[in-house]
Amino acid sequence: MKLLMIEDNKSVCEMMSMFFEKEKWDVEYAYDGISAVEKFKEKSDEWDMITLDLNLPGMDGMQVNAEIRKISSTVPIIILTARDSESDQILGLEMGADEYVSKPFSPITLIARIKALHRRAQISALGSSKQNKVDDDFDVKTDHFKLNSSTREAYLNDNRIDGLTPKEFDLLRVLAKKPRQVFSREQLLQLVWDYEYYGDERTVDAHIKKLRQKIEKVGPQVIQTVWGVGYKFDDTEAE
Repeated sequence: MKLLMIEDNKSVCEMMSMFFEKEKWDVEYAYDGISAVEKFKEKSDEWDMITLDLNLPGMDGMQVNAEIRKISSTVPIIILTARDSESDQILGLEMGADEYVSKPFSPITLIARIKALHRRAQISALGSSKQNKVDDDFDVKTDHFKLNSSTREAYLNDNRIDGLTPKEFDLLRVLAKKPRQVFSREQLLQLVWDYEYYGDERTVDAHIKKLRQKIEKVGPQVIQTVWGVGYKFDDTEAE
């Protein structure tokens, strides 16, 4: 794995470097926002993972996140934040980050989060390289929607839903496999996140919001809110 750690605290970088070396990962460090964006641009097609601190000199972490997303919509980003505000964490997710880890954090926990997110990204990339789209290959099909878990492709009214992150795809698959069944936020956390997740359940809301935006680019909204309970997939009126 080739990882870019964007972190102004060099002590944190030195601590994590020992764990990265043990994993035999190729890691580079950026200590301010401006140099971070430049480093990413230099090798934009090579990075497998970004860890991003929000409190950076030169350019705020939110701005760095936005600049990276202009270049790549798929590179996995984990936000590292010492900010206590839930709104900062949710804003980061809504702006395109995939995860957040609150400081202080356990190095082992961060390594586990990186591995889980990287695994999903690899599966998604492998699926995107496949070109076979015959209907028999779609393992989830409803009246207006079909999804291929192997190629990580989803279509609404035969229009492909592009730019899905690994977690957005997994959320969509969980919901679509059981149309009209209502899932609580807690259930979705358990089904989609493959490690014990300590984040607020509003994390699900942030991912659902991004997923809805991508669905609406190709057709009517099929992810519905059931107030006070959670979310469901319903494409019965998706003509």
